[in-house]
This record gives sequence, C-alpha cells and structure tokens, in this order.
Amino acid sequence: MFIRVLIQTVVLALAQIWANKVRAMLTTLGIIIAVAAVIIIVGAMTGLKTFVLDQFATFGANKVWVFPRMPPNMRDRYSFRQLRLTTAQIDGIAQFSPSLERITPVMMLNTTVQFGDRVRPGVPVQGVRPSWHEIEQRFALKGRPLAPLDEEERRQVCLVNDKAIDELGLDADPTGDFLLLDGRRFLIVGVVETKAVSPMFGGNEAQSELIIPFRTGEMMRPEPRMFAIATTRSPELFADAKVEIGTYLRRVRHLKPDEPDTFGVEAIEQVIEQFKKVAGAITVGAGAVVGISLLVGGIGIMNIMLVSVSERTREIGLRKAVGARPGVILIQFLVEAVVLCLVGAGVGLLLGNGAVLAMRMAKDSPLEAAQTPMWAIVVSAAFAAATGVIFGMFPAIKAARLNPIDALRHE
Repeated sequence: MFIRVLIQTVVLALAQIWANKVRAMLTTLGIIIAVAAVIIIVGAMTGLKTFVLDQFATFGANKVWVFPRMPPNMRDRYSFRQLRLTTAQIDGIAQFSPSLERITPVMMLNTTVQFGDRVRPGVPVQGVRPSWHEIEQRFALKGRPLAPLDEEERRQVCLVNDKAIDELGLDADPTGDFLLLDGRRFLIVGVVETKAVSPMFGGNEAQSELIIPFRTGEMMRPEPRMFAIATTRSPELFADAKVEIGTYLRRVRHLKPDEPDTFGVEAIEQVIEQFKKVAGAITVGAGAVVGISLLVGGIGIMNIMLVSVSERTREIGLRKAVGARPGVILIQFLVEAVVLCLVGAGVGLLLGNGAVLAMRMAKDSPLEAAQTPMWAIVVSAAFAAATGVIFGMFPAIKAARLNPIDALRHE
C-alpha cells in the first residue's frame, strides 16, 4: 500500500514539475548550482592531486635533501663557515644514519665550457659521487657512469646530458671527446638523460649539464657550497632518518639545546603530506560555499512548496473529504519537494560532469586525470534529497493540517 502511494506521489510530482517547467527550473537553480559545484570541485581536485603527485613521483618518494639553512632572524649571528655542510659531516651522516641507503654530496659549480671554437659561459656543473646515479635514477645512455676509481684518483672526467650535445655542438656520441672546464681538460666518458623539471617546481627549459667526480670538483673549488641528497631504505623511514641526521649534525656543529638548527632535512613525502592538507582545506572551503548554495536552494524549494500548498488548497480539501489521511497528504508534498530537489540534482550532475569532461579534453590540461568519483555523486544526491526533506517538511505539515471544510471553501 505504502509503495503504491509513493509511486503515485512521485508520478504526480513529476507531472507538477512538467506542468510548471520554468518555475521548477528557477526554483531548483540553487540546487543545480550547488550540485554542479560539488562535482566540478571534486573532479578538479582529483585531477590536480593526480597531476601534482605524478610530478612529485619524478623526484623519488624516498629521496632526502640535507642542506645548510640560516635560522630565522639570525643572519648576523652565523657565518658561511658555520652554516656550510662539509664533506666530513656528510660522511658522518652516512655512518650514523642507518635508515639511509645511499648519500652523496652535491657541489654546484657554474663554469665556462669550451669545445673546439664554441664557448658557453655559466654552464651548470655538479660534483657528485658514483652513488648519484642510483639516487637520481639517471644512468648512462652512452659510454659509462662515474666509477669509484674516478672519485678516488680525482680524474678529470665528466658526463654530459643529451641537451649539452646540442648546445655545445658535440658529436652524436661524444664519449672520448675532450672539453675545457674553466681551462681544465676533461674527458667525456658518458651521456646521461636530461631530467626535465616541472614548471610547478621552478623548472624551465632544459639546459646543458655536466657531471664530474666530487673530489675533482674539490680541486676546482677548495671550499665549495654544497648540499647532500640521499635515499632512505623505504619511504616510511624518513622520520627516523630525519631524527638520526638532526641528532648527528647538532652534535658535530656543537649546537646547544636552546639553539635552532643551522641545517634543513626535507623529503618529498613531507611536501606530499602538506599538499594533501592544503587540498583538503580547499575542498572544505569549497564545501562551505556549496552549503550556502544548498541553503539558498532549500529556501527556494520551501517557498515554492508553500505556494503550491496555497494553489492546491481545494484539491487537498477534496482529498481529505473522500478519506485521505493527513499522513498521506504530508507524504505527498514531502515527496514532491524531494523529487524537485533530485531533479535539480540530476541537472547539476549533468552540468558538473560536462565541465569535468571539458577539463579532461582541454589541450595540455594539467587536469587530464580529472574524474568524478562515485562517492561525490552519491553525496550530492543525498544532500539534495536531505534538502528536500528539511525544507519541504514545513509546507507538507501545513498541507496535512488543513481543515477539509475550510479547504473546500478556499477560493
């Protein structure tokens, strides 16, 4: 009996919506906007999170950076010599941090490079140890990688990236050729792939790179500015590695308990967690805006249902006169309000999914992974139905309480 009444009420509600199409559309505009906003925001955030996390993944989830850092508001207190990382400190980190799998110091140099008659100033040169290949996952495409013997004997050998082949006019396979780095003669022993950096991390057009043994770089710059990169044995060990590195560096730098760190230890995992928190905050903020739209839409639903009760007062009186119980009248108007909201939700879902599809199809879009998860559709429909119940309750109760005699006399 209840199911039959419910089906009849839904059909009647759809007939009422169809008979007053323009009014129904204007009434549900707030619901449409709210649901469409939910779908667009969730779809965009899904695509954005996928894009950003893919960019982070190119750096390696278990990579750790150790670098000198000036404590806030203490620029006049510490000198470069006090802040800089030394080779001995980096070697100590490798010894006293069992959570690390590999570590290498990285010395950054800008040198003038000459090949034949072609001279290019300011070419980035990195002085690294052989473990750099595994840490950065950059291996030799041609020739060979840096070897421990290159480091031990301070050999003047180098690797170039494939971008340097074009910019310096090298042979297609430059292994065996010689370059001049600040006037020093270096033998090219291999070619490594150019690692593109996303613009979101400050990357720009790829440029020439030269990789030399770290100890060879020390001969060129006796007191180099450097940092260290390392990998943990697993991404979950970053917290342990950070404590181990911090404890060791504070001890060898003779920092007192009340003094701040003069170094930094960071990992991609930290940045990922921070991004997820920011994305969550954005979603919550957007949810508040959507909530306002639902409130406005709900008030519109309540107003139109009150108008509908007023317009159909004689119909209500007639139904009561032939035996319709107040509960049936209440369900009728409540279902009408819910159906009206669900119709608005359906239109909002179509518009929202259309917008998400447009994001995915846009040329060079960073949101090509944008999609609407099923939970967003279910939540949108549930909130729309709840809005219909909450804001349709008062008009439905008013209709159920009408006196049949007064209703029949209504003009």
